[in-house]
Amino acid sequence: MRVALTIAGSDSGGGAGVQADLKVFSRFGVYGASALTLVTAQNTLGVQRVHLLPPDLVYAQIASVAQDLPVHAAKTGALGEAAIVERVAEAVVRFGLQPLVVDPVMVAKSGDPLLTPEAVAALKERLFPLAALVTPNRLEAEALLGRPIRTLEEAEEAAWDLLALGPQAILLKGGHLEGEEAVDLLATQEGVRRFSAPRVRTRNTHGTGCTLSAAIAALLALGRPLEEAVAGAKAYLTRALRTAPSLGRGHGPLNHLA
Repeated sequence: MRVALTIAGSDSGGGAGVQADLKVFSRFGVYGASALTLVTAQNTLGVQRVHLLPPDLVYAQIASVAQDLPVHAAKTGALGEAAIVERVAEAVVRFGLQPLVVDPVMVAKSGDPLLTPEAVAALKERLFPLAALVTPNRLEAEALLGRPIRTLEEAEEAAWDLLALGPQAILLKGGHLEGEEAVDLLATQEGVRRFSAPRVRTRNTHGTGCTLSAAIAALLALGRPLEEAVAGAKAYLTRALRTAPSLGRGHGPLNHLA
């Protein structure tokens, strides 16, 4: 049995965060472990409250898992503040949590912030250089680089600039770009590869980033090469969007059992 660890926030609505990650891990036949970073009161309409957990408690959760279970891959989601980012980076180094997928969650689907400006800087400086893959969407990439991204050409330039921050690879997701195809860009030192899928027009998009990064982490835990993991995760995400159950009155969750 392969093991994947998610280090992320709790979504009480179950569509994103740790809850989504664990569903995805199970769907791929991977045993899921977790370390909570923050707790939200959240549903498909938005985030009503956020409570950050003490950074030492976040570290303790990671240590507890890593000292007992063989972690074959790990991923991070919402980390909240710089102090938590620092402790997570310490744990990644201390316990050799590799490969590491970093999903730089900054805002919820509703637009509510989940990362402070100071934490963004810490994320780039401390966690990106430890990552096998960083998975920003267009809006997150714009915040990380401080400039707009409107076209695929600009997205490709942004992917190269993000790669220069130290991760082994960047997957710049194309869900927020225009066009009939949703095009994700995977940038490595070998070049940029495009992964395309027909755009799914739906309001049920809550947790898409968490779902994709968790699927990649699960496939990496199973020993898949990075490009194969990205392709498999994107195909799974497309199915999860197409078969979403239309729950809630806002941005509904995906079908994680797709």
